[in-house]
Amino acid sequence: MPVGTKNNVIAGCGTHHVTVQTRDWEASLRLYRDVLGMTTVAEFGSPERKIMLLDTGDGSHMELFQPTAESPGVDGPSANDPITHFALATTDTEGSIEHVRQAGYEVTVEPKQLNLGGLDVTIAFFNGPCGESIEFFQVHQNG
Repeated sequence: MPVGTKNNVIAGCGTHHVTVQTRDWEASLRLYRDVLGMTTVAEFGSPERKIMLLDTGDGSHMELFQPTAESPGVDGPSANDPITHFALATTDTEGSIEHVRQAGYEVTVEPKQLNLGGLDVTIAFFNGPCGESIEFFQVHQNG
């Protein structure tokens, strides 16, 4: 499937946001806002539970939920855990994974090139501060 192909079933379909139930609000802000460079679009919720919507850079979003004592997964796994992984688009997987490695995050899969059914990509994975698995996903243009 070519990159940028529109969904003909659900009008306007695309990734809007992925939500992470943080375990550590400040550590999550450090990664998503400070290290990965996402910008704040909106902050809402309540004083007891902040919610922040961040623009990843291409108009899709990451949403962070501040933990509370009742939050899913705070005392162990829940129906909302785990997120298998989510992928962030990049045009430089190697540089991106090195950036997060230098910031102190655990790289779990080093960059590797794959052909996914005709789609040539380079991927790499690392763990975020709440144990979430994050993939960098680079599509290579053929031709």
